[in-house]
Amino acid sequence: MGVFFVRSFFISILTTSTALEIINPGQSLRDGETLVSSSGSFELGFFSPQGSTSKYLGLWLDKSPQTVLWVANRENSLSDNMGVLNITTQGILILLNSTNHIVWSSNSSASRNTQNPVAQLLDSGNFVVREGNDYNPAKFLWQSFDHPCDTLLPGMRIGVNFVTRIDRFLSSWKSPEDPARGEFTFGIDPQGYPQVLLKKGNRTVFRGGPWTGIKFTSNPRPIPNQISTNEFVLNNQEVYFEYRIQSSVSSKLTLSPLGLSQSLTWNDRAQDWVIVGNGQYDQCEEYKFCGPNTRCEITRTPICVCLDGFTPMSPVDWNFSDWSGGCHRRTPLNCSDKDGFLKYTANKLPDTSSSWFDKSIDLKECERLCLKNCSCTSYTNLDFRAGGSGCLIWFGDLIDMRRSTGDGQDVYVRVADSELGANAKKRNLSTKLKAGIIASAAALGMGMLLAGMMFCRRRRNLGKNDRLEEVRKEDIELPIVDLSTIAHATDNFSSSNKLGEGGFGPVYKGILIEGQEIAVKRLSKSSVQGMDEFKNEVKFIAKLQHRNLVKLLGYCIQEDENMLIYEYMPNKSLDFFIFDQARRKLLDWTKRMNIIGGIARGLLYLHQDSRLRVIHRDIKASNILLDNELNPKISDFGLARMFRGDETEANTHRVIGTYGYMSPEYASNGHFSVKTDVFSFGVLILEIVSGKKNRGFRHPDRNLNLLGHAWILWIKGTPSELIDECLGYLSNTSEVLRCIHVALLCVQQRPEDRPNMPTVVQILCNENPLPQPKQPGFFMGKNPLEQEGSSNQMEACSSNEMSLTLLEAR
Repeated sequence: MGVFFVRSFFISILTTSTALEIINPGQSLRDGETLVSSSGSFELGFFSPQGSTSKYLGLWLDKSPQTVLWVANRENSLSDNMGVLNITTQGILILLNSTNHIVWSSNSSASRNTQNPVAQLLDSGNFVVREGNDYNPAKFLWQSFDHPCDTLLPGMRIGVNFVTRIDRFLSSWKSPEDPARGEFTFGIDPQGYPQVLLKKGNRTVFRGGPWTGIKFTSNPRPIPNQISTNEFVLNNQEVYFEYRIQSSVSSKLTLSPLGLSQSLTWNDRAQDWVIVGNGQYDQCEEYKFCGPNTRCEITRTPICVCLDGFTPMSPVDWNFSDWSGGCHRRTPLNCSDKDGFLKYTANKLPDTSSSWFDKSIDLKECERLCLKNCSCTSYTNLDFRAGGSGCLIWFGDLIDMRRSTGDGQDVYVRVADSELGANAKKRNLSTKLKAGIIASAAALGMGMLLAGMMFCRRRRNLGKNDRLEEVRKEDIELPIVDLSTIAHATDNFSSSNKLGEGGFGPVYKGILIEGQEIAVKRLSKSSVQGMDEFKNEVKFIAKLQHRNLVKLLGYCIQEDENMLIYEYMPNKSLDFFIFDQARRKLLDWTKRMNIIGGIARGLLYLHQDSRLRVIHRDIKASNILLDNELNPKISDFGLARMFRGDETEANTHRVIGTYGYMSPEYASNGHFSVKTDVFSFGVLILEIVSGKKNRGFRHPDRNLNLLGHAWILWIKGTPSELIDECLGYLSNTSEVLRCIHVALLCVQQRPEDRPNMPTVVQILCNENPLPQPKQPGFFMGKNPLEQEGSSNQMEACSSNEMSLTLLEAR
């Protein structure tokens, strides 16, 4: 397995003139000075994030000054060049600006009588205020370990102290340039039996689960480790988790601005941080992905399964792979000792926020207590070491349960007595069949085969009717075209009439009896897209009418076929021209500018002017069709989403789109908005201007994609080098450069920095001054003006341009 290196945030730290070991009342830490630990491993001083003029007081590892581990004034920056840290005679740290206003204070226990308070940076990386020579951590007046930012160091705790009310949790930076508290938090929820949660705002996106005695339940297996130890403490005073390192290895756990938690260690040879573990693993780790009373099994298809004795809450949604509604009981509980329990092995335990636990009782007593309580739905051991001990009981629905990919726990789920009998009958039947006579088994098998054939035929007819009914519910006034008509028009889907193939399936040219040319999109049985995408196409394109959107003429749902009938576009799609060495010469700058403007107007209609307000989510060159006059028409609405009322953004557990066009917040976290399409449009502009693919482009000297290359040229002041050489001499170079400028504004890392489509359409049509763009998304290179000649390590990329359904990164 290869070694993966992490790019740290680049920061500017003033050259140190003085290094202090402690700060006494009357002393100050100023710009150009650092406070260092006795071993010299950690330093505390002033810094500015890359691209920012704001200044902060922060702490970093001596080996890696570009990676800030803790920030004091993360919510209130120093906007000038002067910062002074003092300690008062009461033991309170205060950070002053040039006008002597307090921008940050430790606000430690001022009521204490202190004789000789000092501030010191310990070898652990803990910045503390203590009394004189008292090094007892329990008596520290204040410590940075009680106020984590985005990093957990060895010896630092996350958890809640019920006595002092201190809640220690990680919170992400707002962005790589802004250490203010971001959207994501990672900590321990003390409700019920405490468990680890990753939250975005108030919404849980990932659940690490409760402590099982050796690990948190979401970990696939405990990792053998000779240099670190984990400790989980739960008592009446506090609950916390911490880890410690038994050697000189530098280690940390961080929470990125996009909500990704990672464990890293410092590699002296590479002089960089190395990823040794990620917090999330697969789709089953999406919180409540399968809904209540289900078990997510990543190796199954489908991956969501109702627990035995339960049935889907909405069979229709379930059949369309929408499992969020979960399952409910087939038979109500008797609320008596007649109820029983079904055992599930190797599980990530369900959400424990509505649970009860007791460390002292055994599993048998746990079962008895559960039967006595009508609200009890499940139970297990609290600690599964050495055969198990303690009792953990759930009340109500079982949420976020999955089959573990490694070591997991047994869970006993309560069901009615009749369900126990039904499951016993299944087991007995299986045993009898295995022990049966071969002739009888063969006869039974033949009978089952015949019955299965009849069932499948009936199911296929019922499925067709169900699919028609689902589409008709959308209240769409479109003609339903008979399969025989389409087969005749396409010469029975002849390969000579095939125009191409995408994520949905193949597209064929056809000619109706009356002479009208059509394009038929045929859903492939192996397609990653399905009925949801099909309904999306029908719903959106039928109700949206604009000169820059493709026109849908009808649809067909018959037998096993799902097909869409469009107006025929003789010039195929934009990628057919723009990425071909010969054909792109046919697109002069006037035609390319017309295509850019048409796409922009189409997106403006989708985002603002249409009655549906649609986010396309898959804007790319192959989804831009060209008519006889090379006018662009946006197509393929299978992945589109509609916003209602005042909605401006949303999240999804299915990240769908195309590599190279997806915005960072969408690819990593499933967060999408109109700015998602704006990012894709910016990528498309750069491709149209340069004639090169974003994902396929590689600079010979730097390992950059097209966005990174454009950004480097912009920084150097030579963006004209990006222009396609096929365009030759241009009399209106300023218009091309303005398009590059607009594209870079569209592909900025943070969605709030990107313009919306009304602004894009406006600035494309005038010559007013534009703001300077900030660094684009997915750019991991170095500033060429500062790092010329230095090496760049970039993530390997695939040039595959197919539409994909991806796992969400958290």
